[in-house]
Amino acid sequence: MAVLVLWMVGAYNRLMGLRDAIKQAWAKVDDALRQRAAAADPLLGDLRAPLAAEQGALDRLQAAHQEAARAAAVMGALPVVEAHATAWVGTEAALAAAASRVFALAEYSDEVRQAPGVQAHATVWREAQARLVFARQLFNEAAEEYNAAIALFPTRLLVPIFRFGPAGRL
Repeated sequence: MAVLVLWMVGAYNRLMGLRDAIKQAWAKVDDALRQRAAAADPLLGDLRAPLAAEQGALDRLQAAHQEAARAAAVMGALPVVEAHATAWVGTEAALAAAASRVFALAEYSDEVRQAPGVQAHATVWREAQARLVFARQLFNEAAEEYNAAIALFPTRLLVPIFRFGPAGRL
């Protein structure tokens, strides 16, 4: 009986350590998201005048960014919940589509290229996106390790007892 209790404590501690690794990986994702958010509002403000004819595209980007920020806040509260990760990935896809459209419009506008501040904010956005790719990879690696651990026998016997669930992928 003592061996069983010791095993349960060890397995529980291992799973909690893996969950903590996922939380730490999410913190890196969150840092990249904060960097991108710091560039988003000034960038949109700088683009309003030169892209006056494309307000719909700018509004879609702003709405997509706000939705992604809300999903990130939910994900940040519980980064191990698979449904939260799935929702965040969906909002990021919508944001990527909206950003792609706006950046394509900006690329072909001489007025945008001459607008002060646009290039600096666009560079910050792109750098944050690059950091985000690597942070997502780190998160996915941590989630895979955790998911593999909860699938192993006999550890999977603890999953319903302690309400461990699979972590989502970004």
